[in-house]
Amino acid sequence: MVKTLKCVIVDDEPLAAALIKSYAEATEHLEISGVFEDAIVASEFLNINKIDLLFLDINMPDITGIDLFKSLKNKPMLIFTTAYKNFAFEGFELEAIDYLLKPIDYFRFKKAVNKAKEFYRYQHEKQTTGAEESIFVHSEYKLIKINLADILYIESLEDYVKIHLQGSKMVLTLMSLKKMMDKLPADNFKRIHRSFMVSVQKIKAIHNRKIELVTGDILPVSDTYAEVINEWKNS
Repeated sequence: MVKTLKCVIVDDEPLAAALIKSYAEATEHLEISGVFEDAIVASEFLNINKIDLLFLDINMPDITGIDLFKSLKNKPMLIFTTAYKNFAFEGFELEAIDYLLKPIDYFRFKKAVNKAKEFYRYQHEKQTTGAEESIFVHSEYKLIKINLADILYIESLEDYVKIHLQGSKMVLTLMSLKKMMDKLPADNFKRIHRSFMVSVQKIKAIHNRKIELVTGDILPVSDTYAEVINEWKNS
C-alpha cells in the first residue's frame, strides 16, 4: 500500500503556486496540507505541523527558500521549484529530492514526486526491517537510486566519491568516503585504502597487497587496512 504524502507548497507567485497546486491535486497519493505565498507564515506552519514533502520556491522576499528550509526543526523531503538555474548547487547541498525549473510541466513534476515516493518507501523499509538493497545519493542535482548489488568499488576524490558500478558506469557524488561508509552495510563493504572501499561480493582474488575484482580491476590495499586481508584469509 502506497503512503499518501502530506505536502506544502510555498511560492510567492500566485500563478506558480496555483499551477503546482493543480499538479498536486491531479497526482495520486499527494494530500495538500497548505499553500503559502508568504515564506514567514509558511515557516511558522511548518515548524508546528509534520509534513512529508515540501515544494519550495527559492527567490522570495523577506527570506529565501534556502534559508527557510535551513531554519526548519523537522525537515521534510524537499523539491525546489524555481526560475533560476544558479541555485542548483544549494539544492544539492540541502539534499533536495529534485530541482524543478520553471515553467514546470506536469510530466516533470510527476517524475519528481515519484522520486519522493520511492525515497520515502526506502526510508520506511530501512527503519522497519533494517534490510538494505539500495541507497540514494545526490548526483547532477538529482537523487539517484543505486542498487547495492551493482556496486564494484567506491573511490575517494577529496570532497567527492566516485561509485563504480557494473557495466562500466559510475556515479559522482559530493560526499566523504567516511559518510559513504555509514550508508553501506559493514559486512558487505570494506575499506581497503584511504581512497578505496570495495564490495566483498565482487572480489575475485587477493594478491599480496592487491585485490582483483570480478571485472579485472586491481585495487591497492594500504598498510593501515592490511588487517582486512588477514581476516579474509583466516575466515
